[in-house]
Formats: sequence, structure tokens, C-alpha cells
Amino acid sequence: MSRATRPLPLPVPGRFLRVGGVPLHVLTEGRGPVCVLSGGLGMAWYDWDAVAALLAPHRTVVRYDRPGLGLSAPAAGPPTLAGEADRIAHLLDALGHFGPATVVGHSLAGFHAEAFARLHPARCAGIVLADGSIEDAAAPRLPRAARTAVAGTVAAALSAAGLPRALGPAVRRLIGRASTVGSHPPHPWEHTYRTSRVLRACVLENATYAYQAAELAALRSARPLPPVPVTVLAAYDGSETPRQLRWLERQRGLAAELGGRFALAAPAGHLVMADAPGSVARAVLDLSGTGRGAAVPELP
Repeated sequence: MSRATRPLPLPVPGRFLRVGGVPLHVLTEGRGPVCVLSGGLGMAWYDWDAVAALLAPHRTVVRYDRPGLGLSAPAAGPPTLAGEADRIAHLLDALGHFGPATVVGHSLAGFHAEAFARLHPARCAGIVLADGSIEDAAAPRLPRAARTAVAGTVAAALSAAGLPRALGPAVRRLIGRASTVGSHPPHPWEHTYRTSRVLRACVLENATYAYQAAELAALRSARPLPPVPVTVLAAYDGSETPRQLRWLERQRGLAAELGGRFALAAPAGHLVMADAPGSVARAVLDLSGTGRGAAVPELP
């Protein structure tokens, strides 16, 4: 393809802010009380497009990419639970939002949302755990440094072999199809998964998952949850398989443990923000009662 016929690069939405020494990609929309949206392992800001569109008339919606993901620069070291909770607080500071904010955490980011509430209680207005991760007895088998060193080596080898460029977007689409019940078109920014930067971030998040779960278990014993509203929103695909029913019971148990409300998003797969964005938006608005009577339609 000649230079004249190459497609123009997409304009980058949002802006970049240096938070904790790392340039983070951040997108802020809407008006009203602040709501932070944080996706699961390896996800990007655009996974929240439909939810953000519904919330923007009622909330100031903040989306960001964790280090290495989406368009954000990589961090110097692997992620930790406290580090991700602090990152949310520092991001809000950088944006000039010093009051309490609602945090929506999907999957792995559910750990971060709960940790934010426990470590920064004065900054938290409420949390929504959107099909959040649950680990009943996390027990990492290797020292964290050893595990992350191996993960970094694996990511470097895969990148050297050209796998991100060859397969990155395709793998991302396969994971998306396996985690949804609806049909969702490819996103123009999926090409970020062609980079070694995003691959490394995904591998490191996966490698530190059990350690973050263990950190949260310890935090629950050491730091109480502040008296803020909590909603555990579980994705339900409509099946009654033992695995699905067990997952719903675990989500219901998490809501009880946190003294929160349990709600269902259905029909929806694990990427609940894609399948049922209206359910996520409603969960946010209902935290303070402002969603009752508000027009929040389900998107197709």
C-alpha cells in the first residue's frame, strides 16, 4: 500500500497524564458526581464505551488504561493490589477530583475497587463489582519476584517471535467472543494488542493475579470497608449449568460478605459491560438512589 493510500491514524481520545511516574491514557466525559470505570485483566478503555455513553448524562465518567494496557505507557515494575488502589486515588488527584468517587471494577479490577475503598475510605463514594473476581483461598506457590521474572521472560520470548503482531487482535477477539453472549463488532483500537507492550502488561497481570488476591484477603482483615454502598453485579448467561449456578452463589456470597446488594445482569457473559451496559449503568446510579426513575435504556 502506498503512503498516499494508507489509512490515516485514528485520533487519540482523551489525554495523557503522568500518574506515579507513568504516562496514563485517560478519558473523561459527562458531568456530575465522579465515577471511575476499570476493566478486567488485559482490558482497555474502549471496553466501557456503551456504559460510559449511558452514564455521561448523570456522572463525570473517568476511564483509564492501567500501565502497559490500551494506550498507557508501561510501569517500571509489576502490578500490586495496593499500587492499583493508590493509582486510582492519584489519578483522581491529577484530574482535580478530590472528593469521593464511585469506582466500578470489572473482574480483576474488582480487587482494585475494593482495595481502593479500604485504603482510601474518605475518597470512596461507593463501589460496583461487575462480575468481579473471587478467590476463596489464594495461595501463590512461588515468591512474587520469581513468578514475575518468569512472566517477563515469557513475554519477551513471545514478542521476539512476533506473536503479538501476528495474533494479538485475533486472540483478543476470540476471548471477547468466549466471554459474551451477544455479537459485538471489532473495535478500531484492537490494533493495540499487536504490541509487545500490551502483551507484557497482560502477562504480568495474569502472573500477579494470585498475589493480588492474597493481598486483598489480608487487607480485609486489616482494614474495614467504609460505610459506603456496595453492589455486586453478577453476569448470568441464562444457563443452569452447575458452573454457572456455583458462580452466582459465590457472587451472592461476596455481596453478603461486603454487606452489599446483589444484582443480576442478564443475559450477559463475563464481559458484562458489553452484553448488558444498561445493567452496569443502573447499578452505578442506584448506589445513591439517583437511578430510580432515571432514563437508562438498555443498549442493543
